[in-house]
Amino acid sequence: MREIQVRTGAGKFGQKIQVGPHALASDEPTAESGDDTGPTPHELLVASLGSCTSMTVKLYADRKGWPLETVDVQLSGRHEAEGFLIARTLHLAGALSDEQKARLVEIADKCPVARTLQGTIRISTVLA
Repeated sequence: MREIQVRTGAGKFGQKIQVGPHALASDEPTAESGDDTGPTPHELLVASLGSCTSMTVKLYADRKGWPLETVDVQLSGRHEAEGFLIARTLHLAGALSDEQKARLVEIADKCPVARTLQGTIRISTVLA
């Protein structure tokens, strides 16, 4: 994985994110006193699951030679008493059988980001 750098940006919550040659932004919505210049940190987390899900499902179908045309992943996240719930809905376009669709739903749970989020996560923080 490439190193990721996050720096304070403009406004109360704005952040500049650099991943290799890619520049992203993160912020909070105006309703939360932000400037809404980018997705919130939780939205970025949930989006990473969606992008990994789509990649993994498409790759699996391609390897099997299945007629999957597109994968559309809709996600939402919310805090609950037990933790953070991510709701994920897959829309699969193409002439797939019911069995193929069911298998692709199973494969969605095997994407690397899903496995990471469902596993043990440790965070090590040091002061430079």
